[in-house]
Amino acid sequence: MSQDNPALDFSTVIASTVHDMKNSLALLMQTHSQWLARLPDPARQSREQGVIEYEFARLDGMLVQLLGLYKLGINQMPLQPAYHELDDFIEAQLACHQDVFASRGIMATYEVDPLSPLGFFDRELIASVLANSINNAVRYARHAVLISVSDEVGQLVLTINDDGEGYPVEMLERQADYVQGINHSSGSTGLGLYFAGRIAALHQRNGVGGRTEISNGGPLGGGVFRLYLP
Repeated sequence: MSQDNPALDFSTVIASTVHDMKNSLALLMQTHSQWLARLPDPARQSREQGVIEYEFARLDGMLVQLLGLYKLGINQMPLQPAYHELDDFIEAQLACHQDVFASRGIMATYEVDPLSPLGFFDRELIASVLANSINNAVRYARHAVLISVSDEVGQLVLTINDDGEGYPVEMLERQADYVQGINHSSGSTGLGLYFAGRIAALHQRNGVGGRTEISNGGPLGGGVFRLYLP
């Protein structure tokens, strides 16, 4: 390849392609929603519609993560933190998944510590982390998902609980190494946790950065994802 015709930056090509895919998916989701509105109620509430809605959300979340990781890699991820009403913020995240919850028979609830009504963070970035975590919880939950917001030693803690079987032991043991390779039995790559950790770390105050943590148990007895923000 000559200097007049330099090789393409493959990561840039991939990012551009992912961006186009995200736009196409958005159009597909909008068209599907319009088509769905014309169907009778039984058809709109079928199990198949639940699968479609869930996979739409999952694909969109993965594309958001890929674009975010590209921006992080070239140090062009803007951080725009502001104060947000946590009740409104969590309600908005749950509303985005309401159709999936209904189709899968999942009761989604939330609790916000009245002593911590506000959070200081980048709304769009943290929303993308929660969206991925909620999708993951929906995938493994049996009947319930709970989001709780609390304060722990001056840090805001957003916790997503489900009543599924919980995280595999090997995943808990290796959570410091989020990108763990593809698990062919589950399809998991750990990319979502890696993305969440990177976004959390962008939020810093007084030399302390955000972080994530996974465990099992919690109030619902299943998987527990915690996002700590200073």
